[in-house]
This record gives sequence, structure tokens and C-alpha cells, in this order.
Amino acid sequence: MSGAKNKLNNIKNIHNNEIKFRYKKLEMLKKNNNIVFPNNFKVNFTCNYLNQISKEKKNFLNKKILHIAGRIVNIRIMGKASFINIQDYTGKMQIYISQNQISYQEYKKFLEEYDIGDIIGIIGYIFKTKTKVLSIFCQKIYLLTKAIKPLPDKYHGLKNKEIKYRKRYLDLIVNKKTRFIFNKRHQIILNIRDFMNKNNFIEVETPMMHNIPGGALAKPFITYHNKYNMNIYLRIAPELYLKRLIIGGFNKIFEINRNFRNEGISTQHNPEFTMMELYIAYADYKDLMFFFEKLFKKIYKKIFKNNILQYNNHKFDLNNQFNKLTMKEAIIKFYPEFSLEHLENFNKLIKITNSINININLNWSKGKIISKIFEEKIIDKIIEPTFITEYPVEVSPLSRNNDTNYSFTDRFEFFICGMEIANGFSELNDPEEQKKRFQKQENYKNISNNKNINQFYDKDYIEALKYGLPPTAGLGIGIDRLVMLFTNTKSIRDVILFPMLRPI
Repeated sequence: MSGAKNKLNNIKNIHNNEIKFRYKKLEMLKKNNNIVFPNNFKVNFTCNYLNQISKEKKNFLNKKILHIAGRIVNIRIMGKASFINIQDYTGKMQIYISQNQISYQEYKKFLEEYDIGDIIGIIGYIFKTKTKVLSIFCQKIYLLTKAIKPLPDKYHGLKNKEIKYRKRYLDLIVNKKTRFIFNKRHQIILNIRDFMNKNNFIEVETPMMHNIPGGALAKPFITYHNKYNMNIYLRIAPELYLKRLIIGGFNKIFEINRNFRNEGISTQHNPEFTMMELYIAYADYKDLMFFFEKLFKKIYKKIFKNNILQYNNHKFDLNNQFNKLTMKEAIIKFYPEFSLEHLENFNKLIKITNSINININLNWSKGKIISKIFEEKIIDKIIEPTFITEYPVEVSPLSRNNDTNYSFTDRFEFFICGMEIANGFSELNDPEEQKKRFQKQENYKNISNNKNINQFYDKDYIEALKYGLPPTAGLGIGIDRLVMLFTNTKSIRDVILFPMLRPI
């Protein structure tokens, strides 16, 4: 242990000495009346563009004067000439610097003042080295930003997960995969918006601070409004506001929104997360399943130029149709010892829960128990892309009842690799029925005295329903989980730039 501690102390000492050395360089630059942090260098090319255009139009860049900037990530000093690699937000580029080109004094200044991590500006022209590496022949070099702290070791990168999340800026600098994930996240959201626009949806914005937290069964974050002397809740879902807009006359709307739920943190849950919700008048949940499958496949194929989606060790051919199972069918599929009769008989249902170690409340209804079995024992087993339908009304307070079986709703959720990605249903538009469900949920909350249950009676929403919500279908898609899936990423923290962390 003492040897390991000594090694760690040596590393810390080297690191601290490096910082002191860089501070001295910065002080010298300031004493010499240099503008140490200039803001007058203009860029006309990026690294990736230069690499691409050189492949596609070989003579396009000949004799062009290039202005390029980036962070130094590598320096190789070779006597009177040096190679450095710079990195901008698009990629990397090699720079060749020679004292014969920029003068002895400028070259000496580069050797003495510049460090890995510094941000520089380069003016020069494109060429290829003897080893055919695309490079820029430097004619002028500018120090734009002096980095005081050294970057993590280039060979070992930034491996510590905690540091990656707390210092995302370092993670983005040194980890190519991180830059890839967030570039793809941008493309996914951009293509979702494009898809929605092409399907004649209008993008809207609804409040993020609510008087009543509604639209989902979740525990809200509470804050306080001084002027109105009242509690305000951070949005757990935009649903009830979006449906008010459908009542107002919009036919197809969507919102890509940030939601907040004061609940657990896991590889699939962050208290602050991004969703898209959409609503279509004169449509039902079956239309939404078709719409979602089309959106999912089209966006993946467009971005990744591939029909095969891979997540963990699983591969899915997106030319195949997604599976469809009812909740009961899913339970029986993974527990074939149970029959439909077991699930429909209350006493047998109780025995099932005991046999597979599920804790339930004996006051629960059959629908609540079935959904609990599904939630705790089945979801993790659903690997193939699958729509699950026929959700019990007890766990679907905003969904329309099924016409042939009133104890179930016209609702589905989409699962793949044990993750829920989407939740959609035909909307309940009967104001009296909606009122009863709100009251039932609120009564249950009062009787059980469970502070984790969130269901408020939204009088204003019931008032809005009385003016008439047309037959409507609504869908919520978890953007963070979709990015996880598309980029083959195991934790939601790796697809959110700044995930929730404990204070140090």
C-alpha cells in the first residue's frame, strides 16, 4: 500500500509542478505586454471539413490560405521543425511547424511558451507529408488561450466515471466516444424535429412550472413562488397542457421538453430528463404504434446508414416488424406455468405473486397486481422490440377505456432490451370519467397516507375537457433512452451532458 501511495504522491507532485510552471509562463506573457487571451482570430475551415474536402475534391484546397484553430493534443519536437496535432469540435488535424517558415524567434517562442492543452490559431496551407498524412504547413501561429492545467494522460484518457460526469469538459476533450455520443444525440433530436415537421406537426412550448403536477404518476420537485406566496412544482409531464391545446383547436402538436421527477437514480433514470410528447386529433393508439415504428426506424436508418440496430450483445433487423403482446400474454410468455385463468382469478393471482416473491397490498385490484407482476418480473426479459398493450385502467388514469373490455385501456408501451422507450394511448376525453379517476386516485393517496403517490385533482383540466377534447391519441418518447439505444450506451448518465450527482 505504501508503494502505491508513494506513486500517487509522485504523480500529484508532478502535476502540481506542471501547473506552477504554466502559471510562470502566463505571468511572463503578461509582463511582456502580450495580449494573452486575444479574441480577433477568425476561422474559415474546420478539421473534419478539411479531411472530407481533401478526399472528395483533391485540388480544391491547393494554394488556399487556411485559418484553423483548435486545442493542442500532441506535440512532437524534431529539432528545427515540429509536428503538433490540434483538435476542434469536428476532429483532429496535424500541423507542421518549421523555423525556416515562421522564423527562428517565432519557433523559439513556440517551444518555450506553448503546451499541450493550449488553444492556438494557425494560418497556412494544406499539404501531405512523405507518409501521406494530410497536414497544414504553418505560416503563422497564434496563442489564443493558455491552459493552466494539463490534460489527462493521452494514453490512459479519462477512465474514472465520476470524474467524467463531474468534469464533462475534460471528458469531451479526451474521449472520442463521448464526442460521438453527443454528436449523435444532436442528430437524433434534429432528425426527430425534421420528421415531425414533414408530418405537419406544430412544435409548441408549455410551462415548466406548474401549480398542480399532473400528467404522470410521479413525485414532483417542489419550489416556492414568493410573489404569489404559493408552492410551485417542476413539470413531471406536459400532457395536460398539451391536451388543452388540442381542445383549443390544434390537430397535430409536439413538444421536446425537459421533465423533472423526484425519484430514484439508476442506469435508466435521471431526475431531470428529456422527452418528446406528441398529440394527434382524430387518431387512436393503434395509429400511434404505426407512427412510432415508422419514426424509430426512419431516424435510425438515416443517421447510421444501417438496418441493423445493435445494443449490448443483441442485434435487431429493422426491416422486421415490431412484436405486439398484451400485458397478460407477456406474463404467460415468460412464465408459461401460469395460464390466463391464473391471471383472471383473484385468489390464484395472489398465489402467483407469492410464488414469484412479489409484495402486494391485499386491497389492490386484479389490474394493479397484474401490472406489478409485469413491472417487476417481465420488463427486464423483453429483449426484442415489442409493443405491450391492454394496460389495466388502475395504472392508466388518463387513458381511454377499451370498448370491449372496460377494465383495460387503449394504451401501449414500447420496450426493447428491457427498457421502456415510449408510452402512448387513446386519450380519455369523457370529463365525468376523468373526474372520477382523479378523485379515486386522490382518495387512495389520502387513505394510504403514501407521500410518494402523486395525483392531484386538476379542476381546471376537467373544466377544459367539458368544452370538448376531440378523439385524440398521445405519445411520449424518452429521448435519453432512445439515444442510449441508438448509440449502444449502457447508462443514461453517458447520454446526458451534466447528469445529477451528489455534491462532493
